[in-house]
Amino acid sequence: MPREIRFNAFEMNCPALHAPGMWRYPGDESWRYKKLRYWTELAQLLERGIFDGIFVADVLGVYDVFNGTPDAALASGGHIPVNDPLQLVSACAYVTEHLGFGITASTSFEHPYPFARRMSTADHLSDGRIGWNIVTSYLDSGARNIGLTGTLNHDQRYDYADEYMEVLYKLWEGSWEDGAVVRDTEKGIFTDPARVHPINHDGAYFKVPGIHLCEPSPQRTPLLYQAGTSPRGMKFAVDHAESAFVSGPSTRIIGDQVKTMRDLLVERGRDKSAIFVYSLYTVVTGETSAEAHKKYDDYRRYADTGGVLALWSGFLGHDLGRYDLDDPIEEIQSNAAQSLALAITGGDPNLHWTVRDLAQWGAIGGPAPVAVGSPAEVADELQTWVEDTDVDGFNITFAVRPGSFEDVVEYVVPELQRRGVYPTEYREGTLREKMFGAGPRLPESHRGAAHRIQPIASSAK
Repeated sequence: MPREIRFNAFEMNCPALHAPGMWRYPGDESWRYKKLRYWTELAQLLERGIFDGIFVADVLGVYDVFNGTPDAALASGGHIPVNDPLQLVSACAYVTEHLGFGITASTSFEHPYPFARRMSTADHLSDGRIGWNIVTSYLDSGARNIGLTGTLNHDQRYDYADEYMEVLYKLWEGSWEDGAVVRDTEKGIFTDPARVHPINHDGAYFKVPGIHLCEPSPQRTPLLYQAGTSPRGMKFAVDHAESAFVSGPSTRIIGDQVKTMRDLLVERGRDKSAIFVYSLYTVVTGETSAEAHKKYDDYRRYADTGGVLALWSGFLGHDLGRYDLDDPIEEIQSNAAQSLALAITGGDPNLHWTVRDLAQWGAIGGPAPVAVGSPAEVADELQTWVEDTDVDGFNITFAVRPGSFEDVVEYVVPELQRRGVYPTEYREGTLREKMFGAGPRLPESHRGAAHRIQPIASSAK
């Protein structure tokens, strides 16, 4: 029986995510990234397409590794200017009923105590449809602008993030008991003080003695996403993530990543399917194959090589401006996005890259493939990718806005539904319930659940 395929939309609150230069394409509306109506219209479109959610990437920093300046990133709109992603949620949740919202925020740049309140607030206001993409951040420019000399060592960033998560689990899961908010009008008690507890966290990186500021939200802990597939990132994922994003140029690379992740889950005592895996993909389609290929050829004329290399230099933590375009890309020891460095330099022995290859390949789809063809051809390719890699779905990104998403909803979703491999309606409930068909809370097998407290006797008498 064919496997069900699920879609997320991959976006960013900036002019260009993975395709610098496409904002110049006639009819592209990337300039509207700062307009709330763009996001609410997109959210409604995605909900019509039964997308699981909209995943909004983010960076706190600028891509200044390429030639040692941010000029190419600024000129191409590559992740700069960039606005805060979380502020999109309330408006988009208001105009939708089911769509989830995966918001990227870094453990490196914000203390967990105020962050816990911001995410609980978003979970309340979205009726439990909020998710958090946990990142540790790889841009030294962001670290310097909050007073650090640079980012921590790659693996140390994850050590720091492990404790960050422990603080959050204590706040979200262990500070307020179920039933702490009694709203007793006769006795004049809104919250029973005996059912709210300080977390008394005293760790290597954080000291957080007090209580969480928010009453429990529908999910308590937001749905947890994570995207790192380096060895240390993978360990973090199997300890914390409920959904993972992977990206790479071949089924061999993605298949190896997914197998490693599922094997590690079993070693950790979690079910091998406990993490829902989305693979990054760009789709260029139309009514016919000829129409799709014409679009793709048109898109490529607007590609910005400097912008692409600025992004990749930041991803790799390595200045690609030092090379000629036809120089091969050798092994790179990266303190930045190690999983992307491994994918390019050693993930598939059948792939050999020059700087030009990387610039051309990444011009439309970023660090992932581009499916070009009729709805049937695209559906065939996506189904084959699922079969060959064991991913659960796709993080669909765009070449042009909102046209790429409109084409997927108009052409690809109906084709997959006709094949019986794509949802035709949403499950009820919170984002976690829609994704997994279970309850709204973290499952008991998740390490965050260990921080739940047993109710004690009430003092509200």
